[in-house]
Amino acid sequence: MANSSILDVNKILNDYAKDIARDVTTDAEIVAKQGVTELKNTTGTYRVRTGKYNRGWRVKTDKMKNGGTSIIYNATDYQLTHLLEHGHDVVGRDGTKKGRARAFVHIKPVEEKCIEEYERLIEKDIGG
Repeated sequence: MANSSILDVNKILNDYAKDIARDVTTDAEIVAKQGVTELKNTTGTYRVRTGKYNRGWRVKTDKMKNGGTSIIYNATDYQLTHLLEHGHDVVGRDGTKKGRARAFVHIKPVEEKCIEEYERLIEKDIGG
């Protein structure tokens, strides 16, 4: 009798874990897609010339057995993300440093917003 009740409890817990893992993966996809939309619509921080950089934001989702991950990245101009976010040295043709380009912080605010939203959705899924 005790052995069958332990098996029942294990089955319930395993089912619950699978449900939570599925919900967390779905939440990650939702939040990442919202983040991409926000990054694509970034205006006012840096001068948008062609719009190619803004249109390049994508989401990559890897689904695994115990959950999954969603990654936001720029597919077209990945080299610019760090330069725009943190600034960089401006070097002349002769190799001398001419100055420093200022930073246009546009990724960090979206990242913080995504983290907050992700935490809120997970707490809702768990029932907290």
